[in-house]
Amino acid sequence: MKTPATLRTLAPTDAAALLHFELHNRDWFEHHVEARAADFYRLGGVQAHMAELLALLDRGEAHPLLIMSAQGEILGRANLKAMDAERGSAELGYRIAQAHAGQGLASLAVRELMRLAHQRWGLHHLEAYVAVDNPASARVLLKNGFERAECHPGMARVQGRQIDCHRYDCALDVAGPL
Repeated sequence: MKTPATLRTLAPTDAAALLHFELHNRDWFEHHVEARAADFYRLGGVQAHMAELLALLDRGEAHPLLIMSAQGEILGRANLKAMDAERGSAELGYRIAQAHAGQGLASLAVRELMRLAHQRWGLHHLEAYVAVDNPASARVLLKNGFERAECHPGMARVQGRQIDCHRYDCALDVAGPL
């Protein structure tokens, strides 16, 4: 069953909820992506992380989104980062709570980030990186118009081992609907 959700830009008031989301899903995330520093997992660490993201948003270099339940619970995060207006490109990423994986939330977020990248930020190219052993994330990108590009051996470190990642690319069609 799909979980009803809305998307919104990260706000300074989200620190406590974001800390809860990250702590509750820490083991799940660290099974799939590089672990965050231990200092991140306290209120001050999350607030510092958020302040950095919001400063990047103000400069047009990132766009952080939250995926929210109708009850106000954070179900996931998604973002554009490394936004480069001159090149017209950005990197897309997301993380979904374990309890809500496989419910279409990542696809919802990817579509919204594609729309924002094109319509708000004027970008024409997105890329994302996915571990070769993460077919679920690869499927999300492929069904949203991304194409698999080259492999980057040893790109990330997850649970003490180097893992290979594929880059996925998407050209945002200026003529077509998003």
